[in-house]
Amino acid sequence: MTLKDVKEILEADVLVGNDQLDKPVKTAFAADLMSDVLAFAKPEAMLLTGLTNPQVVRTADILDITAIIMVRGKKPTEETVKLAEELKIPILSTKYILFETSGRLHARGIKGCIEKVGGET
Repeated sequence: MTLKDVKEILEADVLVGNDQLDKPVKTAFAADLMSDVLAFAKPEAMLLTGLTNPQVVRTADILDITAIIMVRGKKPTEETVKLAEELKIPILSTKYILFETSGRLHARGIKGCIEKVGGET
């Protein structure tokens, strides 16, 4: 699946990275707590979150996250957009809630970075 497919599935707006929609994606991690993202997310995953501040982009950069999906129609701050553009990290925004966003992607083959704590796959 590509980010373009994700955009269509989630009826999302591309806020940063329109030129990167051909990137492949296979996994995702959903959280608002960046310490959880740092502990459990994997490189090349998508990050699903309701947070919009620059810390989200910095966390994604550290983990080599493919894209950030902001849920509940959230829009990033101007500072967040600027940082994402500099680091070339796509940001998409969907009006679906985190649960629905995760379910829609999982139903179409996107796997979680891990299935359960202590049972990493």
